Amino acid sequence: MKLRITTLSENTAGLGSFLGEWGLSILVETEEMNVLLDTGQSISAVHNADILGIDLGQVDKIVLSHGHFDHTGGLRQVLGRMRKEVEIIAHPDMWQAKYSRRGDVGGYIGIPFAREELEGLGANFKLTPEPVRLTDSIMTTGEIPMVTEFEEIDAGLVVKEGTGFKPDKVLDDRALIINTGAGLVVVLGCAHRGIINTLYYAQQLTGVKPIHMVLGGCHLISATEERIWLTIAALKELGVERLGVSHCTGMPAAMVMAPEFGEAFFFNNAGTQINF
Repeated sequence: MKLRITTLSENTAGLGSFLGEWGLSILVETEEMNVLLDTGQSISAVHNADILGIDLGQVDKIVLSHGHFDHTGGLRQVLGRMRKEVEIIAHPDMWQAKYSRRGDVGGYIGIPFAREELEGLGANFKLTPEPVRLTDSIMTTGEIPMVTEFEEIDAGLVVKEGTGFKPDKVLDDRALIINTGAGLVVVLGCAHRGIINTLYYAQQLTGVKPIHMVLGGCHLISATEERIWLTIAALKELGVERLGVSHCTGMPAAMVMAPEFGEAFFFNNAGTQINF
């Protein structure tokens, strides 16, 4: 199959006039469908698409990996460029009042728009906790089971209910799975429910064991050294052939992973294009 994956928004930027911005947006293009996973934090996805000569009007569907501002804040800009009705696939929990609370520091980190505004710009939300098959070769994970002993949800993520807060299980966390025929390509948003949990579930959903490539946010930014090494061991056991880290992976974790995977490792920053 013909496949091109373009990272439109990420914390860091490649050579040229690309913008780096905390967040993530990755475009998957095939002969069957063009799917945009997330939209970054604000203007970077649209700006970088312009630099690359990518027409966002050719996007067929948008998938939101979860309801945080750094993955949804570019929706207004992206929808404005599309100028058409577009289906947006996400989990119902994406509209929860999501907050970050770490000691005395924290605040609202949910979607920065009202649903009505986005629908007025052409958004047609399909909200489901289940996996969604987009084409014969592309699907979303839906809710990801927590099965590993070493992966856990960030304790600083909470949801506001009334005047109180409860832990956010981030059930809306999801990834894109592409079956290339030569192995799976798994595109992560933040992997809040664990990169290894996500990969195990991708194998379970597709019945395909080989994993050709994993790219996106691995959410190891606050992980212990033990968890980082357990993650590396599991990735090797899974036989991941290429690993492109982004966004919430965190530089300390990336620096440990890079020598362990050698030429198979790369920084998946804004402007990166991968062709199959």
